[in-house]
Amino acid sequence: MAEGLGRTVLHRHRYSRVWGLGNRSSPAVKTPAFISTEDDDDACKDLAAFHCLQTRTIPAEITVSTHHHLIPPDFQQAGPTMRASVGHVLPPSLEEANAGESADSGPLLPVSWQRLHHDPSLLDEDLQPNIVVLVDAVQLAAQSGKLVTAIQTLKHRFPGALLWTPGLGGADNVAVLAWFGVDLFDTTRTRFALHSNHLLTSYGPREPLEDESFSMDVAMHHYHQSIRSVHSAIETGTLRRLAQQQSLNSPRLVEHMRHFDALMKNKGDVLRLHPAGKGTIEFMAQESHLDAQVSSWVEFMNERYMVPDGLDNVLILLPCSERKPYRLSKSHRKFIDAIGSNGCHEVMVTSPLGLVPRDLEDVWPAGFYDIPVTGDWTQDELNRVQSMVNSLVQRHEYQCIINHSGIDLNLKTIEVIDTRQGESSGSRTSLQRLSDAVNHCKEHHQVRRRKGESINMDRFKSISRYLYGSDEWLNGCRIRGKPPRWKIEKDGKQIALWFYDRAGFSFSKEAIDVLFENKILPRVHLQPTIKWKGDLHLGIIDSYDTNILLGQDLLVLQGDEPVGLARSLAPGWEWAGTPGRLAKMHQKR
Repeated sequence: MAEGLGRTVLHRHRYSRVWGLGNRSSPAVKTPAFISTEDDDDACKDLAAFHCLQTRTIPAEITVSTHHHLIPPDFQQAGPTMRASVGHVLPPSLEEANAGESADSGPLLPVSWQRLHHDPSLLDEDLQPNIVVLVDAVQLAAQSGKLVTAIQTLKHRFPGALLWTPGLGGADNVAVLAWFGVDLFDTTRTRFALHSNHLLTSYGPREPLEDESFSMDVAMHHYHQSIRSVHSAIETGTLRRLAQQQSLNSPRLVEHMRHFDALMKNKGDVLRLHPAGKGTIEFMAQESHLDAQVSSWVEFMNERYMVPDGLDNVLILLPCSERKPYRLSKSHRKFIDAIGSNGCHEVMVTSPLGLVPRDLEDVWPAGFYDIPVTGDWTQDELNRVQSMVNSLVQRHEYQCIINHSGIDLNLKTIEVIDTRQGESSGSRTSLQRLSDAVNHCKEHHQVRRRKGESINMDRFKSISRYLYGSDEWLNGCRIRGKPPRWKIEKDGKQIALWFYDRAGFSFSKEAIDVLFENKILPRVHLQPTIKWKGDLHLGIIDSYDTNILLGQDLLVLQGDEPVGLARSLAPGWEWAGTPGRLAKMHQKR
């Protein structure tokens, strides 16, 4: 029997993870980590989590070992030691060819671009490696889009494995590779750089200054600090910022980031449902506007967002604010006073999200993003706003648009009232024009004043449609309490609380049947014979919906009966094989 590798995920951010290796309660080592080779000195080997030896035979054989005690369950001996034949590796350009002798399959899994295309054994459900080695990573990095495609494929197929891309990592790109999902990094490029009289730093390679000497110790210090920065960024949810900074070290890294963002547009299950303890999402540079969070929001607004019932008569477009939610800012308090009615549909114009309706200003990411404000708009941003306004108007029955955003809109089929006329949004005269425009709409269009509880119910129904795709569980409910924690009651019983700090609802035990009957949450089916006592992990799960988001509430069933609620600790792509906790028990009957 092959030796196991004790591991559990300590922190996660999109595809990047901090693994604790060894005993779960006191890990011996954490990733991202080094893997040393026979060309490294003893200091590098002592610093590394693993060590790799490769034979000079054809095909080559690799052996990965460790001096740490990582073998469960007692963690009393050093190991594991894993061996595998690499097989015949053809260049990625020959992907249509089939190279005869394939690589080994087991705890150590060598994979090439060609093997991904030709080896059906990789689809074997019993294949659950400890470490996956993308053996031709350097060649893939030189070809457009292939590196991130290969990494993506491996992450989804083997979510419980550590990933190593030999010869590719360095202090100058470790954040980018970790953002893609790479866990282990060797020193090959670091040594090659030293041989050519260059030092790899987190800011890229550089030549020595006058009277400056380079050494492996200096190079490893830079490398180690880069890895520690990545570790911290994963914990704090700021790895994208670090990866974007490092991507500027070379045009090729920028290409990889863009290809990765393009892939993420079709991978909605990597996104978070709410902040989960992390304060904001950052859109500091134009490259960050390509983030999958942006495309996911734009897709929802263009395709699935529906205005609260009866509110699609008058649309008011307002500028955003630095403070979130917008309604708490000084500027928006002025706007709200000038509008003087809650019967119009208020929508904020913002970059990079395009449009944020007032009824969704509390959700992730609309209520939790940071962006530099200069007042200047790129053509891409203007095009996005115009397209989203067009979609909003086409799918609803607006009779008039009051444009206080300051952006010129090309809308010929509906009345548009420009209340800015080149002035600032908060000037006395523009605010007066805003007030006059609302009064004009009251006279000529149906503007109904809503009661306070109706406003809250409209907001929560809109939020529910965004979070769950349905608001039917709120039928017959009443809203009680005071902001920011509203109580949602049904038949005199509290079934949920609204929590702004997690941008979502917290369901009570009384909500289980309501959620089950209305098919609101993703479902997890427990094995029929187990007695559910704690958090969810692979050992007790029979099946699950694959569209689970990180931080999402889940309905737990056993047989055909709902038995409780849980909250996901991992997105759906990880559930196929990641050891450790996947969801935390929230309610249990």
